[in-house]
Amino acid sequence: MGLMKLSTATNPLTAPLPKKEGLSPAERAAERFAISGNVIVTGGAGGLGLASVRALLEHGAAGVCIFDLPARFEKAQAELHALHNDFPNAKIMEGAVDVTSEESVLRGVESAVKGMGGVHVLLCAAGVAKDGDATEITMEFWRHIQDTNTTGSFLCARTVGRWVPDVDREMIKQGQGGSIIFIASLAAHRAVFPVNHTAYCVSKAGILQLATSLAAEWAQHGIRVNSISPGYIETPMTQVEEFALGKKIWEDRTPMGRMGVAEEVTGPVVMLSSGAGRFITGIDIIVDGGSLTKYYVMMMTLTR
Repeated sequence: MGLMKLSTATNPLTAPLPKKEGLSPAERAAERFAISGNVIVTGGAGGLGLASVRALLEHGAAGVCIFDLPARFEKAQAELHALHNDFPNAKIMEGAVDVTSEESVLRGVESAVKGMGGVHVLLCAAGVAKDGDATEITMEFWRHIQDTNTTGSFLCARTVGRWVPDVDREMIKQGQGGSIIFIASLAAHRAVFPVNHTAYCVSKAGILQLATSLAAEWAQHGIRVNSISPGYIETPMTQVEEFALGKKIWEDRTPMGRMGVAEEVTGPVVMLSSGAGRFITGIDIIVDGGSLTKYYVMMMTLTR
């Protein structure tokens, strides 16, 4: 039976970062949120993933490998071309990876760590959201949602952690620590009224437990594992017709009176990827314009 081993105060992988002397206030501020090393971003060719890729490069990532499906890469050609032009000194790779396939993930991570020279941050942003009445959805539908959102995130984390044969540059073998970030959702915390989203909500709730469990298990290796729960965000995923009915309701239920944009999720991504998040692990950061708070206030009012 495998027993969990936590880190210790003497472990350099989890100790505070040493202070750099002689920095100006501006340099110290920039250093606080600087990204060092290489990043893998799943679902990186659109929506939150693509915005995060740009933010990570802006904050100094030496290399970024984008995992996504071929059709998504095709749609994002202009944005990907702009990344290569705007960051000529960074190693930017693109890999056609299906996160539901163990073999595809294995080959993708193997290529990424060899091509970039290692991996220090993993952002799992690949996901699908489809509505369906729980009494009518098929098991194929259910499995597709779970396999993509939950199992796909686990496969990528496990592989990046330590699962590639004959490669000594995954996070644990590198011996340098790292950060793994899962994109969960407001749907992990409550039902997404008025859309029938049971399969999606369950898949994202699983992400929360995946993050907390891996955070405890991998702390000894200096690997921090966290999740981010975006609220109602304007992305290509929410532009489809099936979401039209809910958008007005979502705006009405958000204290800030609107849906968010992808750029507003990149702040937590950068923080958790940098030294600013050094002592943060096993938590979920909610980025929702206050909609979860309003939900609980409403529920308390109704139950009085």
